[in-house]
Amino acid sequence: MAAPESLPVAVIGAGPVGLAAAAHLLERGLEPLVLEAGTTVGSAIREWGHVRVFSTWKYNLDAASVRLLERTGWEAPRPTALPFGAQIVSDYLEPLAATPELKDRIRTGARVVAVTRQGMDKGSSQGRDSAPFLLRIEHDGGKVTELLARAVIDTSGTWTTPSPLGASGLPVPGEAEARAAGLVTGPLPDVSAGGFAGRRTLVIGSGHSAANMVLDLARLARANPGTEVLWAIRAATPARAYGGGDADQLPARGQLGARLRTAVDTGAVQLLTNFHTSSIDVQGDAVTVHTADGRSVTVERIIPATGFRPDLAMLSELRLDLDPAVDAPKALGPLIDPDFHSCGTVPAHGARILAQPEKDFYLAGMKSYGRAPTFLMATGYEQVRSIAAALAGDTAAADAVELELPETGVCSTSIPDDAEGAAEEACCGTPAPVPVTIGFATGLQHGRADETANL
Repeated sequence: MAAPESLPVAVIGAGPVGLAAAAHLLERGLEPLVLEAGTTVGSAIREWGHVRVFSTWKYNLDAASVRLLERTGWEAPRPTALPFGAQIVSDYLEPLAATPELKDRIRTGARVVAVTRQGMDKGSSQGRDSAPFLLRIEHDGGKVTELLARAVIDTSGTWTTPSPLGASGLPVPGEAEARAAGLVTGPLPDVSAGGFAGRRTLVIGSGHSAANMVLDLARLARANPGTEVLWAIRAATPARAYGGGDADQLPARGQLGARLRTAVDTGAVQLLTNFHTSSIDVQGDAVTVHTADGRSVTVERIIPATGFRPDLAMLSELRLDLDPAVDAPKALGPLIDPDFHSCGTVPAHGARILAQPEKDFYLAGMKSYGRAPTFLMATGYEQVRSIAAALAGDTAAADAVELELPETGVCSTSIPDDAEGAAEEACCGTPAPVPVTIGFATGLQHGRADETANL
């Protein structure tokens, strides 16, 4: 059995938080190896590259990553600018991945399908903490390899596992057929790219992603007669979706709710409340969506902005302790419960809060938030700084977590009791608005988006 101290720390996911983890590990004298399922770094963000984030560059850059970049002569973007997802990739992630320190420590086209302990299943206890991790990896072309690691930081995000349309957390009858027919899109499609002009589209969800999709479609409708925009939420009121307005410390995020309210009040968008999807019927190039209370609406496209959830299947042989509500590390769950916390009210947290019964395994980034959507990139950067310190044995630095996040101006205490459930909220990004205004992008985030998603 290999000695763990001679092995690398495996980082799953080459998004902003994954690359930040690698940068912090290097500063701590540890050897990182980043494994990315996509063909390039930031592959999830590229899918929502047309989206402009509502958080400025100030909140989207990691300190250790910037230190690596500055050695190459890289110049940081204007800190108050709001980048598109595509700019985060081209102006930050790609140059970071190309630095001499990281370029040979990133493997793309390498999808981690399982993580376990070498020679041990989940039920084996004796000597478990000292056994190296074993990662099974599927490469482009079908080749399967295995890798040993001294520790694992999973920053793979939630972008590839969007939540279904059913209010009970399950796909509704007909949903799979509608998705297969292309009538249900991805969570953040570029509506200007075609397929939406002159058609009737239903957006389902009450978070920032939904809001931006609605506004993008409303803008498209102004230039294309016959385009109709329907917006469905499960709540009886859109109060949560309208957000904190002028009280939001990120002005672009605050403006989003105000523009959404105007679109509804002027009739540019038809709002459907108490909308609980029960089934979908595919009818050629259209779908009829049925609700639990007997209503039906026929549209030609559905944009599902119902949130994301983590893919935990590859971790089934690890000993994890997760919050039963949001699938986040158990100690973190109550701190990020979206019924009580917004993006700006989540307290700073690091390795101690993220620790699992499986020693030296950590969920970080958007995946650490499980089903909670209130993630911002800055949160992930502080997480991995603390984790790197913990793995290096610097407990004091690991515990010294500091993070100042911008308040949203809205929290559970200012939202009516019948407001929408947390799963539909998204906190990190949105499609780009018209030039004179600014919108958001997921922490997808996935972000979403969340953010968001390998965030």
